[in-house]
Amino acid sequence: MPLRVKLVVTAFMAVALGASAQTAVRPQFDAFEVATIKPADSDARGRWIRMQSADRFEAHNHAVRTLIAAAYNLNPRAVSGGPSWVDSEHWDILAKTPGDVRPTLDEQMSMLRQLLSERFGLTFHRQPKQLPVYTLTIARGGSKLKESTVSPDATPDGPPPLVFILTPTVVSLPARYSSMSEFASVLQRSPLDRPVVDQTGLSGRYDFDLEFAPDERLWGGILPQPENPDKPDLFKAVQEQLGLQLKATTGPVNTIVIDSIEKPSGN
Repeated sequence: MPLRVKLVVTAFMAVALGASAQTAVRPQFDAFEVATIKPADSDARGRWIRMQSADRFEAHNHAVRTLIAAAYNLNPRAVSGGPSWVDSEHWDILAKTPGDVRPTLDEQMSMLRQLLSERFGLTFHRQPKQLPVYTLTIARGGSKLKESTVSPDATPDGPPPLVFILTPTVVSLPARYSSMSEFASVLQRSPLDRPVVDQTGLSGRYDFDLEFAPDERLWGGILPQPENPDKPDLFKAVQEQLGLQLKATTGPVNTIVIDSIEKPSGN
């Protein structure tokens, strides 16, 4: 190969490898770069935790107890102790995450844990308890889940968030690139009133669309069951649409007991 061509090829490969290495580097998501915390409006509706964009984290209308539950991947019933305002007062959080790449759910919750420690002064201890739980298992007919076709690095925003879409007649969960542990986590943090333990043994990531009719057992009864629902309830939908099963039982849960906490001062 002529020397000039060889040099050009070598330079091109160096640039390409450099760009590839640069793309692969993720920030250290140890803490939010900046975070604003303020009381939620008294008439605020809905409650969520999500990324507004690749680097904008938002928690809307959350009590401190539900923030702790989300941060430590627990159902709120597994968080005890604390003053009355831990439940009665709700908060809005808007935070900037490091870099321009969307953090994973685990990275988001790690930064939320740090925020609760620094800004709310949260200290706690763990206490094992036997609690009512739901186990998530594969139904008798087998799983109907399909491996995800989503590339997590296709865009800086990453895969769409795993959140429920609520209407008076139907609830949907469009899941993309979701693991079973993430599915169990969103079930126990949102519609269900007890911890959900993933016992499926499934380690992949999946794309699925779950649709079910609301009823008084979900979200504390804020969405009553429609008179003539054309969708099954959550438990039937999980079995019929996903080939999974939610079973009510009791089991050990490593709960959190709040030792001390304080209201954040300023933003």
